[in-house]
Amino acid sequence: MAKATTPKDFESALAELEKIVAQMESGKLGLEDSLTAYERGATLLNYCREAISRAEQQVQVLENGVLKPFLTDSDE
Repeated sequence: MAKATTPKDFESALAELEKIVAQMESGKLGLEDSLTAYERGATLLNYCREAISRAEQQVQVLENGVLKPFLTDSDE
């Protein structure tokens, strides 16, 4: 099953979470493996939420507390 280590970054946490979801959706995991996968998935989800929250806080600091809409090249 998945390693119980802290992910190295957001992208690796998200990739592992997607893999866990696919395994669980396959219906091939036994009860114990499903519980272990669910627990790891919850841990990874929390890690991702915290990473997003930290990124949002950094953006607010960079924008002096005023969030501005993100413009793409087609919006300009």
